[in-house]
Amino acid sequence: MGIKMGIKDELAKTEFYNREYSISHIPYDKEMAFYQTIRNGDIEEMHRLFTPLCVEGFGKLSENSLRNLKYHLIITIAFITRYCIEGGLEMESAYNLSDIYIRKVDTCKSEEEIHEIHKEVCESYVKIMQNCRSSSRYSKAVQLAIDYIYENLHEKIMIADIAAKTNLSESYISRLFHKETGVSISTYIINKRVEAAKNLLIYTDYSTSDISNFLNFSSESHFISTFKKLTNQTPKKFRLYNFRNTNQNK
Repeated sequence: MGIKMGIKDELAKTEFYNREYSISHIPYDKEMAFYQTIRNGDIEEMHRLFTPLCVEGFGKLSENSLRNLKYHLIITIAFITRYCIEGGLEMESAYNLSDIYIRKVDTCKSEEEIHEIHKEVCESYVKIMQNCRSSSRYSKAVQLAIDYIYENLHEKIMIADIAAKTNLSESYISRLFHKETGVSISTYIINKRVEAAKNLLIYTDYSTSDISNFLNFSSESHFISTFKKLTNQTPKKFRLYNFRNTNQNK
């Protein structure tokens, strides 16, 4: 399907207005070069290419200046997150950090706060990537296995599926995974499901039964016992404790 007539009209008006007043966006290659410096963990080059959100070249996404900055920062965070994942940052860690910063952006009351978070985001990700590149990184096969696990936490994950994803035999990917991560694939899956359950307990109102089903535990009782084994708390106590702490922080 093509672009609807209303959008076509709006696009034509916007292009005419931008030509009349010599308004243009930041060059694509410059913008991508900046994200690349973060992906590479190059702090000095990142600082050199860093551009505040309020300068010329940023599109107008809202008539409200504060909301306009929020939108641009959220887009920036999304791009940085995906560049860092491509650069080797664990997908779950990258998305969790992204979620944290987007929630901070959502609560901002002033443009100054937005600019501070913009700097903080870039500093945080570039330092994480610097550490990521200096430490021993996972092989491509293990990284593919980790990404597959993260993407399918809500499904039944079979070693055979992971082996197919990495084009390796089940026995070889199992040995390689344990060698590089220090845990078996099955243990890693359980750990990640419990980490995901923690976020659901903190940030949603889903019941333990719903969370158990969503994260593909064999039963609610299995979920509760596994969660308690790894956290020393039942899901109910974990939720209550973090609910209190979250309200106190607010």
